[in-house]
Amino acid sequence: MILVLIVSNLRLMIENFKKYGVLICIRCHDYRRQDVVYGSILYLLVPCHLFVAYVIELAAAQQAKGAVARTKKSEDNDRKSGQKEREQKTFNAAWMLISAAHGINATLNLVIATYVVYYHIHHPGIGTLCEMHAVIVWLKTCSYAFTNRDLRHALLHPSSTSSIPDLYKSCPYPQNVTIKNLTYFWWAPTLIYQPVYPRTERIRWPFVFKRLLEVVGLSITIWIASAQYAAPLLQNSLSTISELNLFSILERLMKLSTISVFCWLAGFFALFQSFLTALAEVMRFGDREFYGDWWNSYSVRAYWSSWNKPVFHFMKRHIYSPLVGRGVPPRIAQILTFLFSGLLHELLVGVPTHNILGVAFAGMVFQLPLIFLTDPLGKMKSINGKMLGNMIFWISFCLVGQPLAALLYFFAWQAKFGSVSRPQLDFGFPGWKR
Repeated sequence: MILVLIVSNLRLMIENFKKYGVLICIRCHDYRRQDVVYGSILYLLVPCHLFVAYVIELAAAQQAKGAVARTKKSEDNDRKSGQKEREQKTFNAAWMLISAAHGINATLNLVIATYVVYYHIHHPGIGTLCEMHAVIVWLKTCSYAFTNRDLRHALLHPSSTSSIPDLYKSCPYPQNVTIKNLTYFWWAPTLIYQPVYPRTERIRWPFVFKRLLEVVGLSITIWIASAQYAAPLLQNSLSTISELNLFSILERLMKLSTISVFCWLAGFFALFQSFLTALAEVMRFGDREFYGDWWNSYSVRAYWSSWNKPVFHFMKRHIYSPLVGRGVPPRIAQILTFLFSGLLHELLVGVPTHNILGVAFAGMVFQLPLIFLTDPLGKMKSINGKMLGNMIFWISFCLVGQPLAALLYFFAWQAKFGSVSRPQLDFGFPGWKR
């Protein structure tokens, strides 16, 4: 399949080259000095919220140790029950204050970054990198707060310590609340905080350099494919969308499907197989399972649980499982998790393009009917059911999801701002000027 994609897209790019000439231009992107300045400031300031979370947890750890000491003293039978009740109220109030501080800190991280990207960073590429960085740090900050809350609860209620993994016992709470421990989590290729992670013995630097070369090579490949084929195809699609010609739109979607899947696969490999693996090697991070065999998914549920393991583990541990643990039916918890994921997708796509269309959010919501449709197929004993489920996944993945979203957001961008680039020649596309 990959060979077919490469050959077909290469043929289409050659046709574009024969028709329009070379469309690749390094100096044609109209990023502004303001974009670079604000993007750099965000890159430096967003991680500060992680260290604010550390300060909050440092205060929480001191409060927890004091509570443990007072609990030991309260075992005296002569202790008055009224004093115990007052201490319990004080303790509960402190926990509420800590939770509020974490919530305000994490919210400010996402709100400030989103505001700056939407109103002050024009270029969608720079905005996407900044918004993605802010979302990653936000997820890490939330996981740091949630996990330390659970560890603090286990410290104050020793009967529940049996649920703590043995790996954590080498760095028990609150010994894990240190700058060194937080810094490692900041750079580790995971969104789930743990006091201790499995580690490798050494760093294989030749392995790291190979992975980084893959990242560079694939990034250049995506850029060339996008500039030489995807950009003019999107430009030529504007008139069909404005006229609401359904057959022409369908034809454009089918043309976009090949290049979008090609770029998506190249980007997936560059990020999950090359970059994250290189980062894990540098950090001596032992868990390298960043994705599963999602291409063999026999249901849409299997795809979402295997293509992006770091995000999946975060959603399962900090969203889905707590909801189910609090009595929410699993089906409702799953729907709420997808709604939350849809909001994050809309932030990552709508904010950098300055068009909150709700298409990315709707795309996540529409996954739910597909999940309910393909789940029974995956449970069939015959191979035909799983094959049909895999076909439904690939059709929705290639022909509907990504091409349609790219087309709609590009159309909205053109309607609001015009072209994102300034080619050296006028190729006859709407919005492209000399």
